[in-house]
Amino acid sequence: MFHFRTMSRTLSAPVTVAFDYTRSTGPVLGRFFGGLRDGRVLAARLSDGTVVAPPPEFDPSTHEETAELVEVSTVGTVTSWSWVPEPVAGQPFDRPFAFALVTLDGATAPMLHALDVASPDEVSTGMRVRVRWAAERTGHITDIACFEPAGDSDEGPGAFPAPAGAVDPVTGIVTPVSLDYTYAASPEESAFYRGLAEGRILGQRCPTCHKVYVPPRSACPVDGVATTDEVELSSRGTVTTFCIVNVPFLGQQIKPPYVSAYVLLDGADIALLHLILDIPAEEVRMGMRVEAVWKPRDEWGTTIENISHFRPTGEPDADYETYQHHL
Repeated sequence: MFHFRTMSRTLSAPVTVAFDYTRSTGPVLGRFFGGLRDGRVLAARLSDGTVVAPPPEFDPSTHEETAELVEVSTVGTVTSWSWVPEPVAGQPFDRPFAFALVTLDGATAPMLHALDVASPDEVSTGMRVRVRWAAERTGHITDIACFEPAGDSDEGPGAFPAPAGAVDPVTGIVTPVSLDYTYAASPEESAFYRGLAEGRILGQRCPTCHKVYVPPRSACPVDGVATTDEVELSSRGTVTTFCIVNVPFLGQQIKPPYVSAYVLLDGADIALLHLILDIPAEEVRMGMRVEAVWKPRDEWGTTIENISHFRPTGEPDADYETYQHHL
């Protein structure tokens, strides 16, 4: 559900999709992340003799689970790099920096991470760099805050790789994921959202099969022709299918259990997804007649959220034959 801003003909809106991605690590990555938490970099020694950090969970040659982990140096050599003049949200720095492929002493393949330098003139292939550890380490790739130019005492390669030794593995990690983009509505969608700002539900009709779509489509998915006629629809309809939400999640605005349902508005040929409230969740059913509940007018915008939810009308349930082709 989006809040749109008006343009000359169509509407657009900034959208952020964000969630915390949680995964279990397994025995190989669990030891790698545990090593980072302890200020050590562990790599996999593979069947062909290569030493790779971060370690793959399976040997790409034999497809067997990675068995041997070794410790490599926190100092290495830049093998390739790319300058980032305008960092974006979520990157390691809010100032210009470099992304670099760094082959750590003892490893045979590079790892990708940020390199903290002031200008591209300070970066070169073959330069020596070292890990800068984060002030607080939790067992995540961000425990390596970045790489930085190595000092004189770090110029020579160390005696690596070395046996990994005991590590208390990390069993799971949480990584925030976020995507920012601008959604541009079609002219038909823009008319739909402007209609909502006026308390109206507008759809589009296909001139060939005469199906009515809401939210509207620019072209009929059945016939492939452009929709032409604007149709104002009733705010009443029929529940076709539904789901009872019992599981709480971050950002949830309604306490479970509640119902998310597809509502086939009277006169429409495609169902609209929305909330069913003002009735116990266990009493919601297919065929139940419902009506839109609009928010107070001073809260309206160009958004489907102008409709707070749908509630039962008290009418008899619709016959299954009237909506069976819209499931």
